[in-house]
Amino acid sequence: MSHKFPEVQGGGSLIVAWQTRNKHVVVVGGGEVAAGRILHALNADARVTVVCPQTGLNEEVAYRVAQNQVSHVDRVFEPQDLDGADMVLCAIDDPEASTQVWKLCKERRIPANIADVPPECDFFFGSVHRDGPLQIMVSTNGNGPKLASIVRKKIANTLPQNTGAAIENVGRLRKKLRTVAPNAEEGPKRMKWMSTVCESWSLEDLVEMTEKDMDALLSFYQPNKVPSLQDVREGSH
Repeated sequence: MSHKFPEVQGGGSLIVAWQTRNKHVVVVGGGEVAAGRILHALNADARVTVVCPQTGLNEEVAYRVAQNQVSHVDRVFEPQDLDGADMVLCAIDDPEASTQVWKLCKERRIPANIADVPPECDFFFGSVHRDGPLQIMVSTNGNGPKLASIVRKKIANTLPQNTGAAIENVGRLRKKLRTVAPNAEEGPKRMKWMSTVCESWSLEDLVEMTEKDMDALLSFYQPNKVPSLQDVREGSH
């Protein structure tokens, strides 16, 4: 029986897409590492508060403060800065202060990442490739961040340049399909039909698909057919 199932490979991380839209992320520090953490959080639509003296802000972080992209607490970290925090990202050069932040987060059960201290992290940051809605993260579980970057670049170089645009069109088609077949019992059929579209159409077809093409394609959903893009356009005239 055992050969039928995947083997358990312990020692990994549970890689998930953490939804932080409108969540409060507190970043302790204002240097280069903090700047990267801030950008990740802003890209995920989080509400970001940076706790760091003005003199400790690098050019990028100072820019985000000046543009009101983040809130700024102009002093060193204090325990009350954790009030209302949903996540804490600590990136300072003081090991003792970093450990104190970690301990306070544990007491309050706030997920935290202490930069460059794997034992004091609830989660790790990986090397991320972004193309519109497409995000690919490579993680080494804290063992080799630079190697993660190298692997990520290799993966990204194998992808067609228009992958993100194709995904955006597929997302629009899925939303339209839910209006055509909104009932819950249609779920399995919707998933199978969309899978067939993605498997049978080329990436180039998905990129070229217009709103008119989508509407025409959806007319084939009820009979459960997936014609080619050419057939869709010929049939839509």
